[in-house]
Amino acid sequence: MGQFSIGQSVTRREDPRLLMGRGRYYDDLKLDGQLHAAILRSPHAHADIRSIDARAALQMPGVHAVLTGVDYQADGIGTMPSMAPYKRRDGSAMYLPHRPAIAVGRAMHVGYPVAVVIADTLDIARDAAERVVVDYKPLPAVVSAEAAFQSGAPQLYSDCPNNEAYFYQAGDKAATEAAFAKAAHVVQQRLVINRVTANTLEPRGVTGVYDPGTRRYTLHCGFQRPWLFRNAIAEATLKIPEADLRLITGDIGGSYGLRGSVYPEIILMLWAAKRVGKPVKWICTRSEAHISDDDARDNIVDAALALDGDGRFLALKIRSFGNLGAFVSFRGAMPPVVNIGTVCGVYTTPSAYVAISGMLTNTHCTSPYRGAGRPEASYMIERLIDIAADEMRIDPSELRRRNTIPPTAMPYKTPLTFTYDSGRFEENMDRALKLADWKGFEKRRQAAAKRGKLRGIGLSNTIEQAADATIETAEIRFDPLGGVTFVTGSISHGQGHATVQTQMLVDRLGVDPDRITFIQGDTDAVAFGMGTGGSRSTTMSGGAIVLVADKVIAKGKKLAAHILEASEGDIEFKEGRFAIAGTDRGVGIHEVAKAAFRLEKLPRGMEPGLYETATYKANSGNFPNGAHVCEVEIDPDTGETQVVGYWVVDDVGTVINPMLVKGQIMGGIAQGMGQVLMEDKAYDEQGQVVSGSFMDYAMPRAEHFCPVVIEDNPVPTPTNPLGVKGAGEAGTVGSLSAGTNAIVDALSELGIKHIDTPCTPYRVWKAIRQASS
Repeated sequence: MGQFSIGQSVTRREDPRLLMGRGRYYDDLKLDGQLHAAILRSPHAHADIRSIDARAALQMPGVHAVLTGVDYQADGIGTMPSMAPYKRRDGSAMYLPHRPAIAVGRAMHVGYPVAVVIADTLDIARDAAERVVVDYKPLPAVVSAEAAFQSGAPQLYSDCPNNEAYFYQAGDKAATEAAFAKAAHVVQQRLVINRVTANTLEPRGVTGVYDPGTRRYTLHCGFQRPWLFRNAIAEATLKIPEADLRLITGDIGGSYGLRGSVYPEIILMLWAAKRVGKPVKWICTRSEAHISDDDARDNIVDAALALDGDGRFLALKIRSFGNLGAFVSFRGAMPPVVNIGTVCGVYTTPSAYVAISGMLTNTHCTSPYRGAGRPEASYMIERLIDIAADEMRIDPSELRRRNTIPPTAMPYKTPLTFTYDSGRFEENMDRALKLADWKGFEKRRQAAAKRGKLRGIGLSNTIEQAADATIETAEIRFDPLGGVTFVTGSISHGQGHATVQTQMLVDRLGVDPDRITFIQGDTDAVAFGMGTGGSRSTTMSGGAIVLVADKVIAKGKKLAAHILEASEGDIEFKEGRFAIAGTDRGVGIHEVAKAAFRLEKLPRGMEPGLYETATYKANSGNFPNGAHVCEVEIDPDTGETQVVGYWVVDDVGTVINPMLVKGQIMGGIAQGMGQVLMEDKAYDEQGQVVSGSFMDYAMPRAEHFCPVVIEDNPVPTPTNPLGVKGAGEAGTVGSLSAGTNAIVDALSELGIKHIDTPCTPYRVWKAIRQASS
């Protein structure tokens, strides 16, 4: 309806409050009587803990407690929760190491909590933590996923041979091997997909509260999946009834998957609060985040593609080692596997086979991070295609065109795990190529060469799975004055949920947008939901809104018929108004809502009030897709890469808010190109973090980008009521491969066939020097 109808670029309704400093982020929370916690962390990647002496710390005024692994065991606190959906080679359940929230006898990675100091102030707690003396016995460490698999590598756990937590296979191995045997061309490449971390604007923080009267815990922190957290923590770790744990979050300053994991600090603050009888607050410093936040990516992949003499894809083969870290985080087993199905890309490859090892190393845990396996899978196939195009002397766009799935083939079953729902993949590519003036690139390359620069262009045609076959609940409550409260299980951490959900509510019910209030982020107030992650929120909350709105309309028609003294069958509902068909007699939805609370207005047998709840169950995910073209220029004297052009044509199905979609895609491109150009969470051979601050972990800034052209090519999906596809991760999925392809294309003038991410100036300069020699 008007400004707020679906498809309009409504400005973010959240922003005025946030821009005027009226947001309520974690550190704004200050509870009466709260104490503060500082965490002493292991400086070693692998070490036995011989002893901990906390006497000097406990003697300091203002210190209430120093908690260690001995206390943790004595109090019967359980292991950290983790999902374990995969198998070992013998078919048994995957290996899940016991993970106490604090070290019990052994430190497994740098940054692992060893002691928690609780004091009146944060400064006292930090000073006291420095007085805790720990006697360590360092042990051999291993940090590389592939090295951990080798014979003779340090073993993290005696009952986990070769440090392999799981082994996953998919596809038809025999058919794939047969296709490779008869192929006219085979290309293969080792791909080292480096480790990165989220570095959200707002660091993590946790406040734990325990009420001895009700025996309930309350957890204040930023999170993405409150109900999954509550269930897992209550069952696996605290061993309490689920209803005895409440989770609350306020505004969240970014997540990208970071807050989708259950961290040790969450458990430690809840435990500490019960121990000392007061709320306990911990907030992460930026330096601390580099050794305590979950990381992401970190895959070593041997990839191969078989083609016939005409460049038709015959088969795809992947052998991958995914680095899980020292433990398996809450959802950390999944990224190496859960989206590997999209390694088939948008192509008609007849057969494929993948084999993936989830490896344990003396590094911090990895977890889902914007894309969660999608960028990696797309990177594998898109790099292989460019390598094949180079070897066969075929234009990269033409090689892709010969193998692209046509729209008439939908739904399309790939040789791995997914069935694509819809899309016009070749059209995406054609439009992106036109925007980028692909045909005119050689002239631009020649012009750059005259200026002493290397110019390259890269293309990626990517597809990803978004949302999932789960559930989401929505509740609509009208009050006696006609106001609307919308209660949702999804969690916004910057995406603009209140804006998009307002548009969907206005579209379905015609309500006044200024009369809508939102409730999220409190498990005592919100109906069950699966939260936010995997580009699911608009799909799932949108589906729930459709269902609950239909319930509101159905009851509203009964009440409107009574008010208008008409038959229910004669009542129509359109744009927020119930009317008698063929007449101008009607009543607005807000007036009907008011009447629902007036007993004298109700027909016999109707319950008072207008509030409904609905739970939407998706039968499948959906598959956003798009084409990215990146153009770069490299200074061969310094190795510095400049992005000089970027164009995207994306299909995210029905576009609810074009402005927010473009913002999501632009943000994803920035994070993907950050990994291409500079971001790198690096460890040395002893497991020490060598990029533990922003002096060493480079982050992309505005100066590293150019104007990005983003266009839509929406093909509504039949898999959900609104036809929407996920948009939150699309930019990251496409940019990792498009950016790298562009850089390699620029370097191909010197005979360079591949370069691993991040393509830092030093790494590029070094490759140029080696090629020149």
